Amino acid sequence: MSFVDEVYSLYRDQLNDDEDDAVAIVLSILEEQSREHVLQMIEQMTDDEVVQMVGVYLVEMLKMKMMQDGKLPSFRGTPTSSQVH
Repeated sequence: MSFVDEVYSLYRDQLNDDEDDAVAIVLSILEEQSREHVLQMIEQMTDDEVVQMVGVYLVEMLKMKMMQDGKLPSFRGTPTSSQVH
């Protein structure tokens, strides 16, 4: 079972039709993790999962930069630079 499956199983009843729920849960989980533990989780991922993770990260960071430059409207629930590094 992947980490995502485990998190979904644990928080399934708390996830509604608002993606802010997922963002809050993920940020809460990550705040509790050490860098070493996060790297251990990444080591357990398949190559495809790592590429997908980095791809999602890059897209979100580019969207954030575009919002900062006024090229995209800022939306409620969008993580701020202090939440996402």
